[in-house]
Amino acid sequence: MTGSTFRRLLPVLAFTLAAAAPAVSHAVDIRPMLKAGFDFGGDTLITVIFTDGSTKSISANEGLYFGGGVSILSDSKDIETEVSLSYKFTGINASNGTVDWTRFPLEALVFYRFPQFRVGGGLTYHLSPKLSGSGVVSGSAKFDDSAGYVLQADYLLQKITVGLRYTSLDYKVGGASVKSNGAGITFGISF
Repeated sequence: MTGSTFRRLLPVLAFTLAAAAPAVSHAVDIRPMLKAGFDFGGDTLITVIFTDGSTKSISANEGLYFGGGVSILSDSKDIETEVSLSYKFTGINASNGTVDWTRFPLEALVFYRFPQFRVGGGLTYHLSPKLSGSGVVSGSAKFDDSAGYVLQADYLLQKITVGLRYTSLDYKVGGASVKSNGAGITFGISF
Protein backbone atom coordinates (compact mmCIF):
# COMPACT_ATOMS: atom_id res chain seq x y z
CA MET A 1 0.00 0.00 0.00
CA THR A 2 1.45 3.37 -0.98
CA GLY A 3 1.55 6.41 1.30
CA SER A 4 -1.10 8.24 -0.73
CA THR A 5 -3.41 5.20 -0.59
CA PHE A 6 -2.95 5.02 3.18
CA ARG A 7 -3.72 8.75 3.54
CA ARG A 8 -6.94 8.31 1.54
CA LEU A 9 -7.83 5.25 3.60
CA LEU A 10 -7.23 6.96 6.96
CA PRO A 11 -10.61 8.81 7.09
CA VAL A 12 -12.42 5.55 6.28
CA LEU A 13 -10.55 3.73 9.03
CA ALA A 14 -11.30 6.56 11.48
CA PHE A 15 -15.01 6.37 10.63
CA THR A 16 -14.96 2.59 10.99
CA LEU A 17 -13.40 2.80 14.45
CA ALA A 18 -15.79 5.58 15.50
CA ALA A 19 -18.80 3.58 14.32
CA ALA A 20 -17.60 0.40 16.01
CA ALA A 21 -16.50 1.97 19.32
CA PRO A 22 -19.99 2.40 20.83
CA ALA A 23 -20.94 -1.13 19.82
CA VAL A 24 -17.74 -2.58 21.29
CA SER A 25 -18.14 -0.71 24.59
CA HIS A 26 -21.59 -2.30 25.05
CA ALA A 27 -20.99 -5.52 23.16
CA VAL A 28 -21.81 -8.93 24.49
CA ASP A 29 -21.10 -10.76 21.28
CA ILE A 30 -18.05 -10.23 19.04
CA ARG A 31 -17.82 -12.88 16.34
CA PRO A 32 -15.76 -13.57 13.24
CA MET A 33 -17.86 -13.60 10.08
CA LEU A 34 -17.59 -14.68 6.45
CA LYS A 35 -19.58 -13.33 3.54
CA ALA A 36 -20.06 -13.91 -0.18
CA GLY A 37 -22.33 -12.56 -2.86
CA PHE A 38 -22.83 -11.33 -6.38
CA ASP A 39 -23.36 -7.70 -7.43
CA PHE A 40 -24.53 -6.37 -10.79
CA GLY A 41 -25.21 -3.02 -12.45
CA GLY A 42 -23.23 0.14 -13.02
CA ASP A 43 -21.74 1.66 -16.14
CA THR A 44 -20.19 -0.62 -18.75
CA LEU A 45 -16.41 -0.77 -18.34
CA ILE A 46 -15.59 -2.86 -21.39
CA THR A 47 -17.36 -4.79 -24.13
CA VAL A 48 -15.57 -7.68 -25.81
CA ILE A 49 -16.57 -8.70 -29.36
CA PHE A 50 -15.95 -12.37 -30.12
CA THR A 51 -15.00 -13.77 -33.55
CA ASP A 52 -18.57 -15.08 -34.06
CA GLY A 53 -19.94 -11.53 -33.62
CA SER A 54 -21.37 -12.07 -30.14
CA THR A 55 -20.47 -9.68 -27.32
CA LYS A 56 -19.99 -9.77 -23.57
CA SER A 57 -19.59 -6.79 -21.26
CA ILE A 58 -18.32 -6.10 -17.75
CA SER A 59 -20.20 -3.52 -15.67
CA ALA A 60 -18.54 -1.48 -12.90
CA ASN A 61 -20.52 -3.03 -10.00
CA GLU A 62 -20.46 -6.55 -11.43
CA GLY A 63 -18.66 -9.29 -9.59
CA LEU A 64 -18.58 -12.22 -7.24
CA TYR A 65 -17.09 -11.42 -3.84
CA PHE A 66 -16.01 -13.27 -0.75
CA GLY A 67 -14.47 -11.97 2.43
CA GLY A 68 -14.38 -11.91 6.17
CA GLY A 69 -14.31 -9.68 9.17
CA VAL A 70 -15.95 -9.16 12.52
CA SER A 71 -19.58 -8.82 13.62
CA ILE A 72 -20.24 -6.88 16.84
CA LEU A 73 -23.69 -7.28 18.44
CA SER A 74 -24.75 -4.80 21.15
CA ASP A 75 -25.87 -6.01 24.58
CA SER A 76 -29.45 -5.04 23.71
CA LYS A 77 -29.07 -7.26 20.59
CA ASP A 78 -30.70 -4.64 18.36
CA ILE A 79 -27.60 -2.94 16.88
CA GLU A 80 -25.00 -4.88 14.90
CA THR A 81 -21.79 -3.46 13.44
CA GLU A 82 -20.03 -5.39 10.70
CA VAL A 83 -16.50 -4.58 9.50
CA SER A 84 -15.14 -6.66 6.61
CA LEU A 85 -12.61 -6.88 3.80
CA SER A 86 -13.51 -8.78 0.62
CA TYR A 87 -12.07 -9.71 -2.76
CA LYS A 88 -14.44 -8.88 -5.65
CA PHE A 89 -13.86 -10.09 -9.20
CA THR A 90 -15.37 -10.87 -12.57
CA GLY A 91 -13.94 -11.63 -15.97
CA ILE A 92 -14.37 -12.60 -19.58
CA ASN A 93 -12.44 -15.58 -20.95
CA ALA A 94 -11.85 -16.41 -24.60
CA SER A 95 -9.44 -18.67 -26.46
CA ASN A 96 -7.25 -15.70 -27.43
CA GLY A 97 -7.39 -13.56 -24.27
CA THR A 98 -8.98 -12.67 -20.95
CA VAL A 99 -10.26 -9.54 -19.24
CA ASP A 100 -10.40 -9.33 -15.42
CA TRP A 101 -12.01 -6.68 -13.18
CA THR A 102 -10.79 -6.91 -9.55
CA ARG A 103 -10.95 -4.83 -6.34
CA PHE A 104 -10.87 -5.15 -2.54
CA PRO A 105 -13.96 -3.66 -0.80
CA LEU A 106 -13.45 -2.58 2.83
CA GLU A 107 -16.86 -2.10 4.47
CA ALA A 108 -18.16 -0.74 7.79
CA LEU A 109 -21.91 -1.38 8.07
CA VAL A 110 -24.30 -0.76 10.97
CA PHE A 111 -27.61 -2.67 11.15
CA TYR A 112 -30.76 -2.36 13.23
CA ARG A 113 -31.91 -5.89 14.07
CA PHE A 114 -35.45 -7.20 14.30
CA PRO A 115 -36.28 -10.81 15.31
CA GLN A 116 -36.17 -12.19 11.73
CA PHE A 117 -34.33 -9.53 9.71
CA ARG A 118 -31.93 -6.60 9.87
CA VAL A 119 -31.64 -3.36 7.87
CA GLY A 120 -28.78 -0.94 7.67
CA GLY A 121 -25.96 0.52 5.70
CA GLY A 122 -22.62 2.19 5.88
CA LEU A 123 -19.45 2.97 4.02
CA THR A 124 -17.55 0.97 1.45
CA TYR A 125 -14.02 1.78 0.29
CA HIS A 126 -12.70 -0.07 -2.77
CA LEU A 127 -8.95 -0.60 -2.75
CA SER A 128 -6.84 -1.30 -5.86
CA PRO A 129 -9.58 -1.45 -8.52
CA LYS A 130 -7.98 -2.79 -11.70
CA LEU A 131 -9.16 -3.78 -15.17
CA SER A 132 -6.55 -6.01 -16.81
CA GLY A 133 -6.35 -8.01 -19.99
CA SER A 134 -4.14 -10.63 -21.59
CA GLY A 135 -3.73 -12.03 -25.08
CA VAL A 136 -5.32 -9.87 -27.78
CA VAL A 137 -6.73 -7.56 -25.08
CA SER A 138 -3.48 -7.12 -23.15
CA GLY A 139 -2.96 -4.09 -20.96
CA SER A 140 -4.40 -2.72 -17.76
CA ALA A 141 -6.11 0.30 -16.23
CA LYS A 142 -5.66 1.06 -12.54
CA PHE A 143 -8.54 3.05 -11.07
CA ASP A 144 -8.28 5.34 -8.03
CA ASP A 145 -9.36 3.91 -4.67
CA SER A 146 -13.00 4.96 -4.22
CA ALA A 147 -15.42 5.54 -1.34
CA GLY A 148 -19.17 5.03 -1.50
CA TYR A 149 -22.06 3.70 0.52
CA VAL A 150 -24.04 0.48 0.88
CA LEU A 151 -27.68 -0.06 1.90
CA GLN A 152 -28.52 -3.63 2.89
CA ALA A 153 -31.46 -5.71 4.19
CA ASP A 154 -30.98 -9.31 5.35
CA TYR A 155 -33.20 -12.17 6.47
CA LEU A 156 -31.77 -13.82 9.60
CA LEU A 157 -31.54 -17.59 10.03
CA GLN A 158 -29.79 -17.75 13.43
CA LYS A 159 -26.15 -16.96 12.53
CA ILE A 160 -26.75 -17.04 8.74
CA THR A 161 -27.84 -13.98 6.73
CA VAL A 162 -29.34 -13.86 3.23
CA GLY A 163 -30.12 -10.48 1.76
CA LEU A 164 -30.19 -7.76 -0.86
CA ARG A 165 -27.88 -4.77 -1.09
CA TYR A 166 -27.48 -1.57 -3.05
CA THR A 167 -24.05 0.00 -3.66
CA SER A 168 -23.43 3.59 -4.76
CA LEU A 169 -19.85 4.35 -5.79
CA ASP A 170 -17.95 6.23 -8.50
CA TYR A 171 -14.62 4.97 -9.83
CA LYS A 172 -12.17 7.44 -11.33
CA VAL A 173 -9.50 6.71 -13.91
CA GLY A 174 -7.51 9.30 -15.87
CA GLY A 175 -9.95 12.11 -15.06
CA ALA A 176 -13.01 10.12 -16.15
CA SER A 177 -15.70 8.92 -13.74
CA VAL A 178 -17.47 5.55 -13.95
CA LYS A 179 -20.65 4.94 -11.92
CA SER A 180 -20.73 1.66 -10.01
CA ASN A 181 -24.29 1.97 -8.69
CA GLY A 182 -26.08 -1.36 -8.56
CA ALA A 183 -27.75 -4.11 -6.59
CA GLY A 184 -26.64 -7.46 -5.31
CA ILE A 185 -27.37 -10.62 -3.38
CA THR A 186 -25.40 -11.36 -0.22
CA PHE A 187 -24.88 -14.33 2.10
CA GLY A 188 -23.13 -14.31 5.45
CA ILE A 189 -22.35 -16.47 8.45
CA SER A 190 -20.95 -15.62 11.86
CA PHE A 191 -19.28 -18.04 14.24
